[in-house]
Amino acid sequence: PCAARVRHNQALPAGFSAMLRTIAFLLLLLPLHAHAKPAADQWYSVLLDGRKIGHFESSRSVAGDVVTTRQNLQIELDRAGTRIEVASQEECSESMSGEPLAFSSISRLSGAETRVRGTVQGDSVQLHTSVGGASNERRMPWPKGALMVEGLRLASLKVPLDAGRQFRELAFQPSSLDAVEVTSTIGQRERVDLPEGNRSLRRIEQVFNFAGAPIRNTAWVDDERDVYKLTMPAMGVDLTLVACSRSCAHAPNQGTNVFDRTLMPAPRALSATELASTMRYTISPSEAGTSMNLPDTSEQSVSRLDEKLLVEVSAHALERGSAPAPQDFLPNDWLQSAAPELVAVARKQTGSISGDAEKMRALETFVRGYISTKSLGVGYASALQVLHKPEGDCTEHAVLLAALGRAAGIATRVVDGLAYAPRFDRTDHVFVPHAWMQAWVDGRWRSYDAALGGFDAGHIAFSTGDGDPWRFYQGLDLLGRTRLDQADAVSVDSTQ
Repeated sequence: PCAARVRHNQALPAGFSAMLRTIAFLLLLLPLHAHAKPAADQWYSVLLDGRKIGHFESSRSVAGDVVTTRQNLQIELDRAGTRIEVASQEECSESMSGEPLAFSSISRLSGAETRVRGTVQGDSVQLHTSVGGASNERRMPWPKGALMVEGLRLASLKVPLDAGRQFRELAFQPSSLDAVEVTSTIGQRERVDLPEGNRSLRRIEQVFNFAGAPIRNTAWVDDERDVYKLTMPAMGVDLTLVACSRSCAHAPNQGTNVFDRTLMPAPRALSATELASTMRYTISPSEAGTSMNLPDTSEQSVSRLDEKLLVEVSAHALERGSAPAPQDFLPNDWLQSAAPELVAVARKQTGSISGDAEKMRALETFVRGYISTKSLGVGYASALQVLHKPEGDCTEHAVLLAALGRAAGIATRVVDGLAYAPRFDRTDHVFVPHAWMQAWVDGRWRSYDAALGGFDAGHIAFSTGDGDPWRFYQGLDLLGRTRLDQADAVSVDSTQ
């Protein structure tokens, strides 16, 4: 989602692609242990805070000594009357003993399609990826010990369902090309209400150990380890899968708008003078056990006071922040900075300009004017897609500007977090989920916001990344689980 703020008498529309991609990512994690019975299909209804938003199907087939598992997800979300469709198809091929052989994934978000195909060859994977029609071939290491769906099913069958027993697995996710350690703790047997009656099932608590952002869910399984219910609290909402018949899974969706729950109320109004200076924010967990980790950047410093975070944000980049890594200069599937079209635009906009700071200002101005259609309907587009079809919200502005910066030889990264809005969707003084970008300029990371009127002290960074939308979860997981207690002006920063 993107902040809407009135700047120079112009209101920018808000989107919610970052939150949307995060919800889709979480829903794709839920089925990791939703194993289908041999030679059978399993259907699930997908619920968001109790309202049906889609369905999930898992099937398993055997041909010779190859087991193929297919998982299909389709959901619908809405924001202010705009319907957003998310679909994912994953297929995993494994040996009868659970050895990974190949995988494929097709993800669609509001018409934007991402394809991944991989063949496991010993300790590496031959990958073919396609984002918005732009293809790439490369190799990546296969995570040692990582399992896919059949391997996970076989591993779980080896563990007795004894209350208190704990076990770990390394689960590979084809959509995001991640291998994540999953820690499972077996609980008591419980009666669970399902659409077609109740069953006695074993409760299992699971933790997906993503760096900096562990994800927790609860599964209820029968003695054969077939999952009948999965639930995951995240961003102030509950994501749930419940097993049911095919007709139940395909029942009409109810529609839901959970965007307002991701807003963080500001404790008071912030003035333009304060936003042009330095602000100190006091952030507290609203849930017990919440792990809060925010990054230090050239504009943001983070310290702790008991269980709270003190986040100081300057409107100007200061002398701090780690130097860029080699990959911060390089193209990837979402920032296709080596594409001839992007290189040509970067050269045209910066050709007569000397100095990286001046180049980035010129590129920021170009992107702000180039994306002429401010649209909620774009889920998450790559830089090349935005160049060919200039529409979207904050994420599209951020990825295009980051890619153009790299095309100009400047290290860049994409940031997700919050931005202050005096008024947003009938709500006064809130911080709204937002995305912008940073460039390594004059020995520091300097932020640029082409979607709004520029960067200021009303931006709180949650995480930085390479533009890959699957990474947004690590920052946005804090939404709905934290609150902003204080916002204090520190001083008028006249430097820079």
